[in-house]
Amino acid sequence: MNRHVNAIAGRLSLRAPQRRSLEILDRITEITPPGKDVDLASLLEIIRSEFPSVTDFEREFPSLCFALATGVGKTRLMGAFISYLHLAHGINNFFVLAPNLTIYNKLIADFSDRTHPKYVFKGISEFAIDAPSIITGDNYDQHDPASGTLFGGVRINIFNISKINSEVRGGKAPRIKRLSEYIGESYFDYLAGLPDLVLLMDESHRYRASAGIKAINELKPILGLELTATPFVESTRGPVQFKNVILDYPLGKAMEDGFVKEPAVVTRKNFNPAGMSPEEIERMKLEDGVRLHESVKVELETYARETDNKIVKPFLLVIARDTTHASQLLALIQSDGFFEGRYTDKVIQVDSSRTGAEEEEMIERLLKVEHTDEPTEIVIHVNMLKEGWDVTNLYTIVPLRAANARTLIEQSIGRGLRLPYGKRTGVTAVDRLNIVAHDKFQEIIDEANRPDSAIHLKAVVLDNEDFSQKTMTMVSQSQLASMLGLKPANATGSTKVTGQDVQPAFTKPEEQKVAQIAYEVIRKLEDQPATVPTLAH
Repeated sequence: MNRHVNAIAGRLSLRAPQRRSLEILDRITEITPPGKDVDLASLLEIIRSEFPSVTDFEREFPSLCFALATGVGKTRLMGAFISYLHLAHGINNFFVLAPNLTIYNKLIADFSDRTHPKYVFKGISEFAIDAPSIITGDNYDQHDPASGTLFGGVRINIFNISKINSEVRGGKAPRIKRLSEYIGESYFDYLAGLPDLVLLMDESHRYRASAGIKAINELKPILGLELTATPFVESTRGPVQFKNVILDYPLGKAMEDGFVKEPAVVTRKNFNPAGMSPEEIERMKLEDGVRLHESVKVELETYARETDNKIVKPFLLVIARDTTHASQLLALIQSDGFFEGRYTDKVIQVDSSRTGAEEEEMIERLLKVEHTDEPTEIVIHVNMLKEGWDVTNLYTIVPLRAANARTLIEQSIGRGLRLPYGKRTGVTAVDRLNIVAHDKFQEIIDEANRPDSAIHLKAVVLDNEDFSQKTMTMVSQSQLASMLGLKPANATGSTKVTGQDVQPAFTKPEEQKVAQIAYEVIRKLEDQPATVPTLAH
């Protein structure tokens, strides 16, 4: 095995399925060294002899699919692939395809922002010295594409296939194929002429049959690497499986190995819809979902404080039927009669009905929903949140759209499976994703328990008392701290400090501030008796 595999796996802290994917790529480059003008049929035969699941490349170039479950880390694996191909084989040119604008923007941040917590090259020292040039669908015609060659720099092109698709549908060649005055040829021709272009396709099931991918074939890459959690395309006769899957790591396995949350379908004990209108069932599910959310919020804060971890702010996802229904739900949740108006400013509606400044505000709030200082706790959506929205703090889902059990399981659950601490904690509330499905409960359980089901769900039946119970995170501190008016760090709406009946020693804010600073200095120096306090402290 190439020495770079161990180094990259260690530096990027790859999980077992990610590491296995990298080992497979290492083996593939060993038995079929990548290059231009290769005999596809003989290449396929060599690969198939070791990896029998690959029966066809399904492209006009060698292309292999790594099917990894949602939440296992496909973007980080792309970073590992690029690092390996550059360090082990001197490959410098990469073309990353995103299926839509959300994933396109996310990939640009993940590949270029070194301060970003999800930066894909964190730990790769070679890229810390000479970071890859990131060329995008918005700036590729603004600079010399060969820049960086003097220093042997890596160039990563990131493009949005949906934009290429729309340009092709307009009857013209996509903009990337048109002549560029700057380099005397189209950027597309420049890329196609490169001797070492590797194509990485994120969520590749989204554009297998699109017009844009036909144009991409003409780039003539030396290798294609596809990543998806769903290695099939839907057809009128049902799902058609990919023929080039070289590694398959399904969701059931990811759950078994503890890389994602454990999904559970939740209902009320003795729930009986007889005599209830659809609106009443909907209202009950929504209110029970919020009660569950409030309980989880307390559990998460308590866990974080007890273990000295970051506090995770959970949110609840409501799946609406259409934009009209979503607007009605928004009005209900924002009303004073819904949980005493506590969620008026804590809910957003995410769908195609928003345009202009409203849409920008909606997207900004949605992208910041993981931040503890962002108030959003309820997200209502119709059909916009699919791949590419990688959050770790979704804990409760309330599906209010009529759908069969399989669709509910596949489309809803995937968005909430990522773990906030990167691994399971052993605390049920921290490790579980709740789907409130009173009226669909048995149907979903039956579907999940079928032998061919990818996911097996836990069943959770709660008593009426469980839903009505109100909990808080109790934080104790010394009487002195309370007298000085000190508050625990990162206090939330669910935090209650014990000893609040203690009379404050100082009543004026400026006096309290001085006392608090003095207290902090005393605490800092209390175990350093030899140190004399000075202005430096």
